[in-house]
Amino acid sequence: MQLKYKIVTLSVLPLIISVLFICVLVFAQSRKLEEEQAKLIESSIMAAKQAELKNYIELASSLIAPLYESGRNDEAIKSQALDMLARANFGVDGYFFVYTREGKNLMHPRQAHLVGKDLLGMTDNNGLPVIQALLESAQHGDGFQRYTWEKPSTRQVTEKLSYVVMLDRWDWMFGTGIYIDDVEVATRKSREEVASGVLTTVLAISSFAMIAVLVVFAGGLMLNVSEHRLADRKLYALNQRIVTLQEEERSRVSRELHDGISQQLVSIKFQFELASLELQNGQEKGLENLRSGISRLGEAIGEIRRISHDLRPSLLDTLGLLPAIDQLVAEFEQRTDIPTHYERHLDDAPVDKNVSVTLFRIIQEALANIERHSKASTVIISMLNAKNAIALRIEDNGVGFSPVLMEKSQGIGLRNIRERVDHHRGSFTVSSSPGRTELYVEIPLQRA
Repeated sequence: MQLKYKIVTLSVLPLIISVLFICVLVFAQSRKLEEEQAKLIESSIMAAKQAELKNYIELASSLIAPLYESGRNDEAIKSQALDMLARANFGVDGYFFVYTREGKNLMHPRQAHLVGKDLLGMTDNNGLPVIQALLESAQHGDGFQRYTWEKPSTRQVTEKLSYVVMLDRWDWMFGTGIYIDDVEVATRKSREEVASGVLTTVLAISSFAMIAVLVVFAGGLMLNVSEHRLADRKLYALNQRIVTLQEEERSRVSRELHDGISQQLVSIKFQFELASLELQNGQEKGLENLRSGISRLGEAIGEIRRISHDLRPSLLDTLGLLPAIDQLVAEFEQRTDIPTHYERHLDDAPVDKNVSVTLFRIIQEALANIERHSKASTVIISMLNAKNAIALRIEDNGVGFSPVLMEKSQGIGLRNIRERVDHHRGSFTVSSSPGRTELYVEIPLQRA
């Protein structure tokens, strides 16, 4: 995976995971809230219905109270009370019913076929013995009982809440009930409203997350385009730099050959020709010119060796870094007459080839700059192991220079050194003042 895709993935993936976690948390909390709200609504409606049923029973009790309080227990007075309760209907499906203590139905205005039957063992759709449960609630409970019963208006079996009381002197249980299918409708509506709110919240979160993802993607795309443009500019500058360095190196080699070796060889050729003519004429001076030409030819060979050594030191390939630096320092002292103190505290383990070339070229470039510009009388070079790195310090007592101005100038010496050090992810510092200039380099140690 390319770096740009890794960046976008690391930006978008945590956002998507966070949004999914929030959505799951919202769903879990909504389910809990949905159940709590449904229970609250159900309990509120049931409390209201219980109060309503108590009111109906109190009204019915007040209707038959004169008959019950008369003290009579004959069938006539009971029949009159049953007729009064049978006519006392309320609403579409509201009515009163009466059972004996033994479970025999005495009055049911909506289901006449049940009158006179023993219903003590009758069960509802859930297996609940309805009449037994009603008698138990009237005698020992709060009088309320839930069960399923056929709704007169729809002929469908529906949840019902009844409230019953005992008339002990007549051995009656009479009561009434309310069908509570509307409670289920209310709780279902509550759940649907909560679910709709949760869906709206999740959609809003998802929308914001999508917008955030698009913003991150757009930002990544813009960054990618910007990085591509920057990389293209750097690549173009690098290509130009390579071409410039090639031309500069070719110019330097051409100048060395034309101004040095070429002139010497032409001069030697003329001197050999002159010596040849003089020898042909029997002049003793010809032998002297021949010896002088041979001497100058040796100098030319040395100059060719120097140019070759500058291009690629043979000792660096054959004997290694330290002998190559020894030769470089010796040639510098011989050429410039500047005393050079060289300290090395490296172990004998061979250094990586690329690092060796870098260190050699840095010392070579620094000594060349000292020779051309510093007017120094002493040079100190030290190289040692420091915290898994090779530390190189080059110091001279010359006139100094301004590193900032040198970096901005067209010179390539310090720039070459910095680029070589950056290539190995090392560090490079240079400080200078009149009488002291120090160049310090640290390169991570890479063994061959």
